[in-house]
Amino acid sequence: MTMFLSNNILWIRAFHVIAVIAWMSGMLYLPRLFVYHTQTVPGSAESERFKVMERKLLRMIINPAMIATWIFGLLQIWLIPGILEEHWLHAKLALVIILSGLHGYFATCMKRFARDANDKSARFYKILNEVPAVLMALIVILVIVKPF
Repeated sequence: MTMFLSNNILWIRAFHVIAVIAWMSGMLYLPRLFVYHTQTVPGSAESERFKVMERKLLRMIINPAMIATWIFGLLQIWLIPGILEEHWLHAKLALVIILSGLHGYFATCMKRFARDANDKSARFYKILNEVPAVLMALIVILVIVKPF
């Protein structure tokens, strides 16, 4: 099995990148939905529509994409164990853990909206919307440039 996986490392890497793109697209869109959701009346038809959109985005795209990202990423580390000695990878993994924590926070926010219990402003979510983009940029720089 290991030989098969090693022979297909480029496929694993491709699926990892595809999963990252799907995860990031959702992580960039969900807080934007929160911005618009804050501008609706709780319990209104529009608010209920946002609840459905947020739930489906999280459960059908963001969660599976994050899981796939982790699986394909860890699979690469398992197949290339020497890579664990690279300091840029340590920094990348730290940022991916932070991104995963943010993912969890977004899920908590979605649950608050679902209960009509959001207590954050549109401005808060606009600022929060920038965090995944900054993390993504730093992660890409670490992977491509390998500054240390």
